[in-house]
Amino acid sequence: MSTPQQPPTQQLSPQAAPGTAYAPYTSPIPVTRTHLGHALASEWTKIKSVRSTLWTLGVFLLLVIGIGLLVAVQTTEEDFGDVPYTIPAFFGLVLGQICLITLGVLVISSEYGTGMIRTTFTASPQRHRVLAAKLIIFFAVAFVVSAFAIGFVGLVTESMHNDGAGKAWGGTVVMGALYVSLLGVLALAVGSMLRHSAGAITAMLGLVLVPAILPAFLLLSDSMRTIGEKMMEYNAPNALARIFQLDSENGNGGAQLGLLAGVTAAAIAGAFVLLDRRDV
Repeated sequence: MSTPQQPPTQQLSPQAAPGTAYAPYTSPIPVTRTHLGHALASEWTKIKSVRSTLWTLGVFLLLVIGIGLLVAVQTTEEDFGDVPYTIPAFFGLVLGQICLITLGVLVISSEYGTGMIRTTFTASPQRHRVLAAKLIIFFAVAFVVSAFAIGFVGLVTESMHNDGAGKAWGGTVVMGALYVSLLGVLALAVGSMLRHSAGAITAMLGLVLVPAILPAFLLLSDSMRTIGEKMMEYNAPNALARIFQLDSENGNGGAQLGLLAGVTAAAIAGAFVLLDRRDV
């Protein structure tokens, strides 16, 4: 009878001997502390890579520049005696602002819809940094594109009229672009709070369209007339009209722009609070 063989004993290598001190592992990849710049780079890569950005901004430029130039070719030099040459851009901007509202919602709600927001928060656990980066990148893109569209229409319109008697129109470019960009940022904040694309877009369209339509009915009642007049004064189309000096007798749109900035700031604060209190 053969004797059973003992299992071979595992010899420890000299490096694995008990009590041996190991040298700490050093990664060949440089390790740096993350900061807002990394989040900004990530969000810039996202916003320029998705098709929704190209489509919405493309339609925005088509509306503002296309409608603006169609209006400009119908004008004469007498039409710009005391108004800026950027007025033709107003007509396209009334429709184009819906594109920026839609894009603002999709910048964040699309990630919630696909579930990719979990990957984003895993890569960047500091959620407030992600939201701040989204807000900054979107505002920068929206403002640059809006200012380009309005300014381009202004330049072309001015070139059509040789006397150059119109008012200085640089301020309308900045204020007009700022107004529609803030609308988009407000949409982004609403999208962050609602986390649903259709719901957030519907809420923003109601916020823009209802104050423009409802005053026609409120003015029929004496008791609701004051509310109707305020809605008419501060709704988005009338605010843009004042910014472009179509209604210069009642101000330059600064009060309307200030109200929008305040509402947008409140919505951003709410978005930051809810972002940390809710799970993904």
